[in-house]
Amino acid sequence: MASYLWRKYAEYLYTKWERTLVWDMIDPYRRPKSFTPLVTIYIAAFYTGVIGAAITEQLYKEKYWEDHPGQAVPLMKPKFYGGPWRVERGEVPAFLKAA
Repeated sequence: MASYLWRKYAEYLYTKWERTLVWDMIDPYRRPKSFTPLVTIYIAAFYTGVIGAAITEQLYKEKYWEDHPGQAVPLMKPKFYGGPWRVERGEVPAFLKAA
């Protein structure tokens, strides 16, 4: 029984090696994987962000108009940007215009 098992195991290893050898030779000639799903996901994510930003800005404007009817709406401060905010009252500061 033990010799039978060893023989089966040896055959398994040999055929496994054979299969690996064959597929390694075929692999360079295979068609490359498609980028279509990845590109589709990136495009969908981009437009989701654009639509989300447009909705957020519109809600901001409507809320501002409720509190200040008839006034011009100032630019909305970015939500996810913590850096320096260089816009004052909707206008570019004078020292940046000269540059």
